This record gives sequence, structure tokens and C-alpha cells, in this order.
Amino acid sequence: MGGSRRAIVEVVRFHTEYLTFKTPDHRQYVNITPRVESALKTSGIREGMVLVSAMHITAGVWVNDAEDGLIADIDEWLEKLAPFRKDYRHHETGETNGDSHLKSLLVHHQVIVPVTAGKLDLGPWQQVYYAEFDGQRAKRVILKVMGE
Repeated sequence: MGGSRRAIVEVVRFHTEYLTFKTPDHRQYVNITPRVESALKTSGIREGMVLVSAMHITAGVWVNDAEDGLIADIDEWLEKLAPFRKDYRHHETGETNGDSHLKSLLVHHQVIVPVTAGKLDLGPWQQVYYAEFDGQRAKRVILKVMGE
């Protein structure tokens, strides 16, 4: 009981950036990995994580391969699961983007990417993508880097 205890306290730091997108196409997929890496570098954080979150209900974020054929396959898959059609009940509100909301649910709106030794700790083919399902207007993504 007579021993002393020494507590090691690490301070968690936070860094926030916002990305704004106004895609020319109604549906578009944008590789944002370089922008996430830039936010990480600016933060100076070496160990932690980056939250990447679309701040709109008709957009999403995912981590996957940056291969054009796969992106086309994902787009076709999403259109099959949540096709554009005129009879969504959501359209009774005056909107015309019911399918965009459903596509967003399928890919989800955020991901967490680990940070190790000051770098995004992604797998060999993994990239971070912003998925736009109701484009041609300004939308934001938040990058929240957390760690030490």
C-alpha cells in the first residue's frame, strides 16, 4: 500500500474540416481519400481515427476499391435495389428524390477510418468515397480527426 501510483494521461485532440460538394451529375461517386489524408496531416494526429460523415440524407460515404468497373457495378446494384420511380410516398410532399434517400440508407452516411503512425490505416485497395444520390446542389461532409 505504500507504493506510489503514476498515471499517464494522454490528451485526445480533435480537428474538424468540412468538404463541400456540388456534383454536376444527379448520381456521382467521388474518391475523397486525398482530402481525408490532407485533413489528417493538418491535424498532426498520429494515433486515432477519422470520422467521415455525409451531412445530408441523400448522400453517403463508403470504403471500398477505387476501380471503375466496381463503381459502375455498385451504381447498377443501388439502382436495382432503390430505382428511380414516381410513386414513392415521399414524393407526395413535393419532393422527387425518394430513391436517393433509400440509396443513402444502403451505403450509410459515415465511416470511421483508423489512424496509425500518422497515416490512414486502410487495406491495400481501400479508398474513401463520397456517394451523391441527389446532386447538383451544395452538400457537406464533415471530417473529424480524433486522437493523439
